[in-house]
Amino acid sequence: MHKLVRVSLLSWSVLVVSLSAQTSMLPLPAAPLNLAYQSASASGSGSSADAPTLLTRQEAEKISLANNPQISVTRLLALAQKQVVRETRADYLPTLFGSVTGVGAEQASRLATGSLASSRLLNHMGAGVELNQLISDFGRTTNLIASSSLQAKAAAANAEATREDIVLATDLAFYRALEAQATLEVAKSTVAARQSVDDQVRALTASKLKSDLDLSFADVNLSEAKLLVLDAQNNVDAANAQLNEILGLPTMKQYQLVDDTAAPSALAPDSDALIQSALQQRPDLMALDLAHQAAQKFTRAQREQLLPTVSAMGVVGTTPLGSSTYYSPNWYGAAAVNINVPIFNGFRFTAEASEADFRAKAVSEQTRNLHDRIVRDVRTAWLTANTDQQRMLVTKQLVMEANSALDLAKARYQLGLGSIVELSQAQLQQTQAAISDANAKYLFESDMAAIRFQTGTQP
Repeated sequence: MHKLVRVSLLSWSVLVVSLSAQTSMLPLPAAPLNLAYQSASASGSGSSADAPTLLTRQEAEKISLANNPQISVTRLLALAQKQVVRETRADYLPTLFGSVTGVGAEQASRLATGSLASSRLLNHMGAGVELNQLISDFGRTTNLIASSSLQAKAAAANAEATREDIVLATDLAFYRALEAQATLEVAKSTVAARQSVDDQVRALTASKLKSDLDLSFADVNLSEAKLLVLDAQNNVDAANAQLNEILGLPTMKQYQLVDDTAAPSALAPDSDALIQSALQQRPDLMALDLAHQAAQKFTRAQREQLLPTVSAMGVVGTTPLGSSTYYSPNWYGAAAVNINVPIFNGFRFTAEASEADFRAKAVSEQTRNLHDRIVRDVRTAWLTANTDQQRMLVTKQLVMEANSALDLAKARYQLGLGSIVELSQAQLQQTQAAISDANAKYLFESDMAAIRFQTGTQP
């Protein structure tokens, strides 16, 4: 259940790479979009007519923890396991029950088959109370109680592990939606800028200052930018649907996600400290370790079935109706101590003890396997985050260089020194750089969420 989550936010903008001459961020006034683009943008925003609700990451986590059904499932299972402890502990307490019996019989007749008890049948009626109390089973019940108690703690740890799963899924869905939202904003700005360029080239073509080829390039670039908006809007809607599912909401709701203005969290200088934190705090590892301890206790309890059990019994009552020859009309009572010694039952107890021992060893191996996997996942998560942290610096530099190249290409084109192809290529590179910069930021934030999950330090 707990695996390293590596979300590739770049996949949302892979369509940009396939564009041959695309998006620009020219510092030109935005022109009105045509009717087809406006209709697509309006219809792609979702079925709800209500204004989007502002939502921060912390608010999203609170909503998902309150509403996601997986949280309720593990919490209820943990509560159920606590009742198993009470059920097991009940063997230490006395059992007391009362009886009222009336018998109508063929007076003084006897049973002929099916019983070795006193077989004389007599008319009578009696009422009494019976008591049974375990005195000792040489540790079996004690180990059963310890095993069920450890299982209850393991269930509670599993509930905490599920909580961290939901927090991680919420964070990843939130950053995915933020990245899609940022890509859509870039795409809309691209259409506005391309529309302005297309209008300018169309006017220059009509004045015979530019060729029809320039106008064709501008039209193609504008159309491709509009397709980029449609794809980006679809990605926003898909990310919003996934976010709603994680939040556990019964109806679809539109959100305007609010990005954290604070700087991204600092990454640890190495993975060693993170690994130690994970091994100490990961709730799934704690749950498996507790399950192993519970299995060991249960193994001991199964072995102790071969030992005797000592119990006390008592009975007291009255027989108001019945033959005075056989029944005292006042009261009856007795007390006894019973010792049961298992002699042979087809090796059932031996097999059950061996089964429990094998299962305990299997849980031990599962614990060791999870330990090794956590070490690997934490180290891999740190390496990924370290790479993406460096990528953020590179993409910021890329944006600066792409903006500079676009300014130069625009100036050359306006002076007649450059072609529309050169300008289109500069626009494409600038848009790709802007989207890559947004991707790098949210990818690093997702990496930090994965590290918090891997180290068991989720809020």
